[in-house]
Amino acid sequence: MPSAALFISFFQLVTILGSALTVLKLLTSGLYRRYRIFFGYFIFRIPVMTGGLILRHMKGLRGGDGVSSWAYFYLFYYSEPLLVLGYTLVVIELYSLVLERYKGLYTLGRWVMYGAVVVSASISVLTLLPKLGPSLPEPSKRLMYEIAAERGVFLALVIFILLIVWFLTRYPVPLSRNVVVHTVIYSVFFLCEALGLLWRTLLGFNVTATYSVVSTAISSACAVAWCILLSARGEEVRVQTPVRPLSEERILQQLDDLNRTLLKISRK
Repeated sequence: MPSAALFISFFQLVTILGSALTVLKLLTSGLYRRYRIFFGYFIFRIPVMTGGLILRHMKGLRGGDGVSSWAYFYLFYYSEPLLVLGYTLVVIELYSLVLERYKGLYTLGRWVMYGAVVVSASISVLTLLPKLGPSLPEPSKRLMYEIAAERGVFLALVIFILLIVWFLTRYPVPLSRNVVVHTVIYSVFFLCEALGLLWRTLLGFNVTATYSVVSTAISSACAVAWCILLSARGEEVRVQTPVRPLSEERILQQLDDLNRTLLKISRK
């Protein structure tokens, strides 16, 4: 029976190929102009994942083989903050697409998210300080700071993504099929990444093989889903949450009123 490491490598390879095909599809369909941050995130993510997959199987490296090597450590150390920044910017872009017609709500929500990310990351780092002993090597200490800040950012983004999903189920805002598909897939993808970080935090980097297989499998499924489901035609098809006609009119009127109020406040 194939080992867990072989399954992980296979799903990582599928993720890389799915991501590359998604980039190609965004280019050929012209959708990269509308999903600029998402497109740029994939452009960065593909070589990082490829480098990690190659290093995972290399032997005789300084510090050890594969994930134990210094090369793998520094790849993770320097790329992870940029990936976390990418996660954040993609969420902001997703939020702007969902609230495209409601600039007042978007402006307020964006600043709330910025504040929540900064506060959550700062608290996470501060709670780590008492646990760092003076004998801890500096590279390990910096990595722990990074993971703590990442944990705080992920917590804020998870809450924000759940709010976006709640908004879509509560308000019958007409959206393109691509935006709805992208929201659903990214929500699954990011929540899986957040659970992976929580798992690493609780159990360390030597996480169980079963969870690693499941996590990489979900990631690969999301990459393939983006490639298959996003399309130029998906920008033209409008979908919305089904609600009763009377409720829809009342809810949308409330949303319009709130948006106008926020726009007036932001212009003062």
